Amino acid sequence: MKVLIQQASIIDPSSPLHGKIQDIYIENGKIQQIADHLDVADATVIQGKNLHVSTGWVDLFAQMGDPGYEYKETLETGAAAAAAGGFIHVAIVPNTKPVVDNKTQVDYIKNKSATLPVNIYPLGAVTQKADGKELAEMYDMHKAGAVAFTDGIHPIQNAGLLVKALQYVKAIDVPVIQIPDDTSIGAQGQMHEGVVSTRLGFPGKPVMAEELLVARDIKLARYAEAKLHFTGVTSPKSLEYIRRAKQSGAGITCSVTPYHLYLNEENLINYDSNLKVYPPLRPQSMVDELKKALLDGTVDCITTHHQPHEFDSKVLEFEYAKPGMIGLETAFSVIRTAVPELSMERLVYLLSTRPAELLKITLPSIQVGATASITLFDPEEEVTVTKNSLYSKSLNTPFLNKTLKGKVLGIINGHHTIIHS
Repeated sequence: MKVLIQQASIIDPSSPLHGKIQDIYIENGKIQQIADHLDVADATVIQGKNLHVSTGWVDLFAQMGDPGYEYKETLETGAAAAAAGGFIHVAIVPNTKPVVDNKTQVDYIKNKSATLPVNIYPLGAVTQKADGKELAEMYDMHKAGAVAFTDGIHPIQNAGLLVKALQYVKAIDVPVIQIPDDTSIGAQGQMHEGVVSTRLGFPGKPVMAEELLVARDIKLARYAEAKLHFTGVTSPKSLEYIRRAKQSGAGITCSVTPYHLYLNEENLINYDSNLKVYPPLRPQSMVDELKKALLDGTVDCITTHHQPHEFDSKVLEFEYAKPGMIGLETAFSVIRTAVPELSMERLVYLLSTRPAELLKITLPSIQVGATASITLFDPEEEVTVTKNSLYSKSLNTPFLNKTLKGKVLGIINGHHTIIHS
């Protein structure tokens, strides 16, 4: 297949063409020519008023239901959602049925996703069945293709077990990924503990639950001299701990979600169960601090926390609804709308360069001779989120029918070209 991208602004610091507006000709999955103007017969032409291209985006924490929860999401529908959102590389959490806690399950994910247009990377469970009791077969999973380790939506509570896991992964030089939450604090909490939770009549989850686990786990990572990544960070105090840990040379990194940058606890006033997420939405003052951390370099990357749920898990009383929302398709637009001052170079760093470094994924540079691994987007065009624009099997998103800034036009991943109008 021949593809000609016309007059695209290239955002790729690893390329000598970074910052230039060029035509890019791709044939058989490889970049054949890049020039000011190209004319190629019989090529599929991609053009746009404010067209940008970058190295393929990477999500290091998404959920897909296969195996066991295919009624929520399959690898195929999850890959379609990822492509629609501009993501070429997606690491998926092990919270399936059965849990991805052994080599066989890693092989299953790798083999079943091999022909998909998006590269799927299994995250292996740290503990057997992700239940926080016994360590899983991490070395075997890593050899089979697991790029990092996490118990996913079940953060590890046992300090002794986590430090053993950190010591174990040090030898293979990959991170353990944690949602920072001490689950013993505010165990019945439905949202952030504060004035709004009191007003709405919900039991609250104190932000202290996050901060305690961040402080504890930084100490454990220092002791083990291992890599630890906090995902879904929401607390300014957590960010302060992380800044200090980085300054001391500890192997600590962190990420935030798009929806924690856009939404706050006040949005829950209508009891929309799509806003029940984990970690919970915080006050606007904390959201503002997250944005600052995104701009000042404290935050390493952005993770979607894509968590699909079928109708019956969301359309019921708030307290019984499952936490989480889909996020792959809307991530870019939500970020652009929430933090418009974020430069394109910084945004690509957060969505592509840095998460790829953390997972040791090689991103082909945008230059002649390289394999095409390109995300195409327009940072200025407005887009309205509709059911037709969502490719996930589930529709649990509060952004439905909302107009956002920034549109993903598609991806080119080797021989796979997916372009949306």
